[in-house]
Amino acid sequence: MTHSTTIGTTRAASTSASAAPGPPPGSPLVEGRGPLSDAVVESLRGGTAPGHLPGAVRAADPWGEDLHLALYLLYELHYRGVDGVDPDREWDPDLLRLRRALEDRFLTALREETADAPDTVDEAFAPLLVEPVDPGDSLSHRLAAEGELWQLREYAALRSLYHLKEADPHAWVIPRLTGRAKAAMVAIEYDEFGAGRADRVHARLFADLMRDLGLDPTYGRYLANAPAPALAVVNLMSLLGLHRALRGALVGHFACVEVTSSPGSRRLAKAMRRCGAGPAAEHFYTEHVEADAVHEQVVRHEVIGGLLADEPDLEPDVAFGCAATLLLEDRLAAHLRTAWDQGGSALRGRSTGVRPGRDAAFTRPSQG
Repeated sequence: MTHSTTIGTTRAASTSASAAPGPPPGSPLVEGRGPLSDAVVESLRGGTAPGHLPGAVRAADPWGEDLHLALYLLYELHYRGVDGVDPDREWDPDLLRLRRALEDRFLTALREETADAPDTVDEAFAPLLVEPVDPGDSLSHRLAAEGELWQLREYAALRSLYHLKEADPHAWVIPRLTGRAKAAMVAIEYDEFGAGRADRVHARLFADLMRDLGLDPTYGRYLANAPAPALAVVNLMSLLGLHRALRGALVGHFACVEVTSSPGSRRLAKAMRRCGAGPAAEHFYTEHVEADAVHEQVVRHEVIGGLLADEPDLEPDVAFGCAATLLLEDRLAAHLRTAWDQGGSALRGRSTGVRPGRDAAFTRPSQG
């Protein structure tokens, strides 16, 4: 027994010592959900061109599963990449051509749905600066008051698609700003990335939250379970971040997130505490209560103010970014409420009524 144990320990130590650190895991290459995402998956898996798909793009639902999974996978090439896919595919002209067609379909739908939204910064943000007397269908109010642990776990699984790369999409706007706007944006992003401390990077804090909830914090782990409304929320950030022409809209998006984050985080911290989710789960949101209350002031007065002082013509774009963010957040909240009100799961691939504690997708990851 002693000999076996020693051999096992030695082997483990040797393996650990010889294992060279590699790149962080990329997004998993999940199965497609229709002709567009099938084509993207086949292209990424086989190293081939995705083919000419104008008919499929025109026919695609701009809010649907197929278009948004295809877009999400194409965007992941610009983040950590996709597992097993050559990094050079990031700039594959055929993939970029398809991505642009999908983006145009999505962006057109966003502009049509927000056509009646305010086109000035003051009108766009004024309602967000006042807590509503009647929260109505607010998801964070619901979770704080009556949410169950399994619902918090589903919510966290879906939010992980963004929070495990929190602040990354917004960093793309930095070289596109100048003066006050750039300095303020960098200051906020510095906080988001832990102010020089790896253990305080917000993506790391969210990974800790996931462990408290018994979720797997591996990057992209719940992509296969994410429905279109969750993918669309993340795709909007990538769309706005990757196009210099949409820099005003990205600033509007970022400002909307920061303005609404502090009160929402306070309610979600309450929900985590009430359900006994764990200290790291609660800490992620309490951290955002204080940090984002400060960020909200900086982003409105310095980032937006500085941008519009330099480029006043971008004001309608800033307002559009805010309106598009609210639209997609409302669509995601409606999806979650509908699924839960019907007694089922908000995640794809889960049977109606099955609770996460009984589902293999929510098994606590091994620590060894």
